[in-house]
Amino acid sequence: MNRYTHIGVYGLITWEQKILLIHKARGAYQGQWDLPGGRLEFGEKPEAALHREIEEETGLTHLHLMIFSAESRVVEWVHQGEPEELHHIGMLYDVILTAASQPDQIKKEPDGEDSLGADWFTLEQVRNLSLTPFAAYTISQSTESTALCHRQLY
Repeated sequence: MNRYTHIGVYGLITWEQKILLIHKARGAYQGQWDLPGGRLEFGEKPEAALHREIEEETGLTHLHLMIFSAESRVVEWVHQGEPEELHHIGMLYDVILTAASQPDQIKKEPDGEDSLGADWFTLEQVRNLSLTPFAAYTISQSTESTALCHRQLY
C-alpha cells in the first residue's frame, strides 16, 4: 500500500450565521464538503497559502487569519485502483472577513482544480452534508465555543 503525507491549511469562514464550504472535486475526500484551503507550495508560509487557496476557491480577499488548531488524520482510500494511506495534517484557521471582503460575491463555479464550487450553508444545512474530517471537527469546535455570528473587522 502506498503511503503519503499531505500538509494543508484550511479556514473556517462565517458570515450572517452561515459557513462557507467548498465541494471537493478530487482526492480522498471527493464529493464531500470541506473548508476552503489546500496544500502549501514549496517555501510558502501557511498564512500566504491560505490566502491564496481561499482566493482561488472562493474569490474572497481581504481576510484576517487566526490559527485555531493543528490536526492530523490517516485516511485510507483507493486512487487509480490502488489502495493508499494518506496522513493528512491540517493547520486550521478562523477566518474573519474585513470591511473590504465581499462575501456575497463568492465563486460558485468549479476552480478547475480541487473545488466544484463554494457556497454558504446554515448550521442546520451543514448537519445534513457529508463533511471532511477537518471541516466536521472545526465546525463542531467552533459552534461549541461560540455562536456563529456575523463577524467583521473595521
